[in-house]
Amino acid sequence: MNMIGLDHKPAVKGLLQILNEWLNFRRTTVTRRLQYRLDKVLSRLHILEGLMIAFLNIDEVIEIIRHEDDPKAELMTRFNLSDEQADAILNLRLRHLAKLEEHQLRAEQDELEKERSNLETILGSERRLNTLIKKEIQEDAKKYASPRMSQLVEREEAKAISESEMTPAEPVTVILSEMGWVRCAKGHDIDPKALSYKAGDGYRTHACGKSNQAAVFIDSTGRSYAVDPLTLPSARSQGEPLTGKLTLPAGATVEHVIMEPEQQELLMSSDAGYGFICKVEDLIARNKAGKALISLPENAKVLAPKILSDSTALLVALTSVGRMLIFPVQDLPVLSKGKGNKIVSISAANAKDRSELLVKLLLISDQASLEFHSGKRKVTLKPEDLQKFRAERGRKGSPLPRGLHSNVDIVVIEPAHNI
Repeated sequence: MNMIGLDHKPAVKGLLQILNEWLNFRRTTVTRRLQYRLDKVLSRLHILEGLMIAFLNIDEVIEIIRHEDDPKAELMTRFNLSDEQADAILNLRLRHLAKLEEHQLRAEQDELEKERSNLETILGSERRLNTLIKKEIQEDAKKYASPRMSQLVEREEAKAISESEMTPAEPVTVILSEMGWVRCAKGHDIDPKALSYKAGDGYRTHACGKSNQAAVFIDSTGRSYAVDPLTLPSARSQGEPLTGKLTLPAGATVEHVIMEPEQQELLMSSDAGYGFICKVEDLIARNKAGKALISLPENAKVLAPKILSDSTALLVALTSVGRMLIFPVQDLPVLSKGKGNKIVSISAANAKDRSELLVKLLLISDQASLEFHSGKRKVTLKPEDLQKFRAERGRKGSPLPRGLHSNVDIVVIEPAHNI
């Protein structure tokens, strides 16, 4: 608002500045009012002191007034009175002077002394002055306030609409190559492995999503990055290197890509046997350097994120030495970043020299079966067979049946009512 403030100069002021200036003005006004009243109280006390002297010497005072040519000067000299005290005595009629009573003078003196003490206390304390001003404002509000006609409503801060928000959400597929080249194709019916790649390069992974969802990339150091898929080159080309859009740590490579709604829960894990649950929004970082997501022990690698669609699901963990552990996935902590908790017990030494690793994670219902395919051989572990692998999170797990190992194709067979 353009207005003239305490400095008597026009200026554009915000609400906070206006209120602060008004409070300063109010402090000055109340201080002047209190000081004026204090001066009046002190003046009256001074006069009462003179009247008390006159009362104690009433006969002599009356005699001086009746017979002296200059009674004022005589009163001031005789009783050591001030000019104001002498005038106050002389301004009283003799019959009023004769009727002065000590208890009335004392009562008025005591009342004014209390008021003087209170006024001096307030004027000497900024905190007490502010309390008085606040109390007066509240009393005025009770006395004069009326219901507000227009409501004060806090609105969300206006945000510029991006081009991607105005573009209809269409199905897209983001393809990542072994050498870190990326491209985006329309639709989900594309075969990413059949696309043309540069000499020496090939398919690594892909993610299907909507054009208004961020393509989230995870590198080998556990950092995550978000890229708008509309800014990626078409799948008709061989793409472009992600290093042109992202700033990766030295020696890091992009390992995984996902495209899911921001509130979708994920299971993040490392092959050292640790993991946690987070949301896609925890992975999104719009800056080129990304954000730290999962802390990796020495020599560990980040595993592909698992989509967690059922919080009551069981987590199946398989290690490279052929051990399997099953426990409720909800036993894992919910974090926005970090190392997580131990999924399966793998010693730090084994994880460091990579002699034993977490190699596979599956999410199943408690009525699911697992079908192991090794060449022409097929072995099915039914729900009752899987019971022996159930244990607490962080245990070593139990060995797979003879002839089976984790490095085979495993198919999850859910009951018809769970599909």
